[in-house]
Amino acid sequence: MPECEKSGLAAQFEAALAELGPWGSRRIAVAVSGGPDSLALAMLAHDWCRAHGRAMLALTVDHGLRPEAAAEARGVAALMAAHEIPCRILTLAGLNAGPGLAARARDARYAALFAACRNAGVIDLLLGHHARDQAETILMRNHRASGRSGRAAMAGVAVRDGIRLVRPLLATPYRALRAELHRRGIGWVEDPSNQDRSATRARFRAGLSDSAIETLAAAAQAAGRDRADAETATAAWLARYATIRPEGFVYLAALECPPEALSALIQSVGGHFYPPASASLARLAAALRPATLAGTRLVKAGNAPGYLLMREASAIARPVAAQANTLWDQRFRLIRRGQLPDHATIGALGDDAARLRNATRLPAALLRTLPAIRADGALLHVPFLPRGRVFPDTGSLLCFNPPKPASGALFRPIDQ
Repeated sequence: MPECEKSGLAAQFEAALAELGPWGSRRIAVAVSGGPDSLALAMLAHDWCRAHGRAMLALTVDHGLRPEAAAEARGVAALMAAHEIPCRILTLAGLNAGPGLAARARDARYAALFAACRNAGVIDLLLGHHARDQAETILMRNHRASGRSGRAAMAGVAVRDGIRLVRPLLATPYRALRAELHRRGIGWVEDPSNQDRSATRARFRAGLSDSAIETLAAAAQAAGRDRADAETATAAWLARYATIRPEGFVYLAALECPPEALSALIQSVGGHFYPPASASLARLAAALRPATLAGTRLVKAGNAPGYLLMREASAIARPVAAQANTLWDQRFRLIRRGQLPDHATIGALGDDAARLRNATRLPAALLRTLPAIRADGALLHVPFLPRGRVFPDTGSLLCFNPPKPASGALFRPIDQ
């Protein structure tokens, strides 16, 4: 688009991307649903890429939950092709109606988007969340009493599973995005689920005025600055008192812990993207003691001062096929299969821990939570026990790969 034809929104978008850099590669990806917000994002990003000598990949997800979803995804791909934007349709399978559908669909959508980015060699994924989305998120997190971090709502940049999520429209009114599409003569699809009042977000959306959105979005920006300061302090505390181990547990050389630091640790060890309930967290952080919270277990560290934070055995995920790049329990990723049988699985060591106590100094409760590779019911390999002494070398490689917690916390280097 020639400079003279740039809209005010395009100039704001340019400024937002300049602030959200640096950009790690010459190619970016944009998640495009076919709705007005992501379509406007795609058009703005395409103009920005052309102006800055970059390439863009559009990614659209067909969740398979509505009969018309496949046709809508093809419509998005056709629109992208008309603007000379490469587009991939990501089709999900296995999503069924039932409890937690929205959360399950979101997790499956992000997993597909991240995999597509990795396959394309892209590390920056742009998302179309705007000011009204930000306002809704604040109301929802206030409702859940998410604390100071929750009041900051969505961050402009976050890293998940090695992909940089970039939200350049968080200060942009949703009406401005629709106006941009009208200006370009582009139509869009409205997802009927956005009007479903049985959904929490839709109920909050219905009560939001334009002035309330503006006020809440401004409050989120201020809270975001406070959160950044808090994250710096959290990182410094963790660097001093926390040691994260490749087996998936943490040693805390402390008797109390800042709530933000404990939240980051619980998210990592428990394999969660989102923090635990703040009230329970605050009570535990003020005086560390043996307890379970959000799929993790806190125990005394034997003869050493402090505590061990480990996965709670009863909360661990079921076994999954041991395929390359498999993520098990949201914490461990199989980087290399090596010589594993085709039907091998990854699951918890569980009761088999009893016969392996002499192979390690790890506590029995922790040993049960280690990942183990099996085939036909036989134990083939426990990656974090000494090879050779216990199992033959399969050539496989598994690494602790938890989701990056919202705090952006840093840990002391792994002590191997």
